[in-house]
Amino acid sequence: MTEIHPGQRVAMLVDAQNLYHTAQSIYTRNIDYSALLEKGVQGRELTRAIAYVIRADSPEEESFFEALEDIGFEPKIKDIKTFSDGSKKADWDVGLSLDAVTLAKKVDTMILCTGDGDFSRLCSHLRHEGVRVEVMGFESSTADELVEATDRFIDLSERPETFLL
Repeated sequence: MTEIHPGQRVAMLVDAQNLYHTAQSIYTRNIDYSALLEKGVQGRELTRAIAYVIRADSPEEESFFEALEDIGFEPKIKDIKTFSDGSKKADWDVGLSLDAVTLAKKVDTMILCTGDGDFSRLCSHLRHEGVRVEVMGFESSTADELVEATDRFIDLSERPETFLL
């Protein structure tokens, strides 16, 4: 696949729940989304940056959504669903995948920020379509099949001082 160059058009799609839970469980810290965007894009032409987030009625989440916008992300927000048995569910796997396939025609490189192995098939598809795929995640919680399906894996745990607040 193509190497990195300044004219490369990139899109960054962030599975915010996946990164949040990993950063909290391993480091008890939060993601620095500004650093994530800057280091991921690496001076290339940013076409679109989307952060897929869940609204869970936490008091600080609206300010978080606004902060994402200020950084340059388009937050896509889904409300958490509570079922009759009390269980809760909310994920963006299908939405993120559909956006990635749609954006593939407009970018040279797709950056996925996640460790979820469910996206390995998406990565394979994007690469088959001629899109360079980069994944940014924490190695200890990133599925092996996801790493194998990418052109480049960036391990956020190699530089926690850069990627965590």
